[in-house]
Amino acid sequence: MTMTAQPQSQVTAHEPKVTVHLKIKRYNPEVDTRPHWEEYEVQMSPGDRVLDALHQVKWTIDGTLSFRRSCAHGVCGSDAVVINGQNMLACVNLIRNVGTHLTIEPIRGLPVIKDLVVDMEPFFAQYRSILPYLIAHDDPGYKERLQSPEDRERFDDTTKCILCACCTTSCPVYWANDSYVGPAAIVNAHRFIFDSRDQAAAERLDILNQKSGVWRCRTAFNCTEACPRGISVTKSIEEVKRAILYDRV
Repeated sequence: MTMTAQPQSQVTAHEPKVTVHLKIKRYNPEVDTRPHWEEYEVQMSPGDRVLDALHQVKWTIDGTLSFRRSCAHGVCGSDAVVINGQNMLACVNLIRNVGTHLTIEPIRGLPVIKDLVVDMEPFFAQYRSILPYLIAHDDPGYKERLQSPEDRERFDDTTKCILCACCTTSCPVYWANDSYVGPAAIVNAHRFIFDSRDQAAAERLDILNQKSGVWRCRTAFNCTEACPRGISVTKSIEEVKRAILYDRV
């Protein structure tokens, strides 16, 4: 059964509203034995985001719909979902770009808590395992740890990660083997392995040289395609592999 929201009075100037059909994968562990699909129709402007459509459903049709969002501007990474089969952030994708027929489900490979909300703890445990912080044993005294622009450029790409899990949960290896640290953890390890101020590169390389580390990667490029920040994830993973093989950073 399709439920329809009544159009709101406020209309975005110069942009007539369109009917957006949403098919959302729902699951409430208190009443459901398995996930099921529910469909909704809302009136949205083409310039509205998918997140706005989800808000419209929750605020005007079905208040039981659960999903995560925080900053709503593509910075916090909390509203990652699967939209029409692709991992995306609901807050940065516009209706005009993704279409008016949307199939939305939770990101894959992590336990579903309710509806579009997944348990991120396994993801963050893998992230913590690669020591995602600067480790330096010497005392810099009363000055900064200086770094040249060239040294900073070496790992600039991987500083953009917002831990949304789009890359990791798009990885077929991760779906089949939850012991794999996953692309996001490797990207964040890369950020410190190649930081000239850090002194724990060898330790991180040892961690990623384990059975659950970089060698699980099969270079499918799903992670690079899924990253909403445009990080060359597969390239970063390959650079970590080479650092392990050739003992160079």
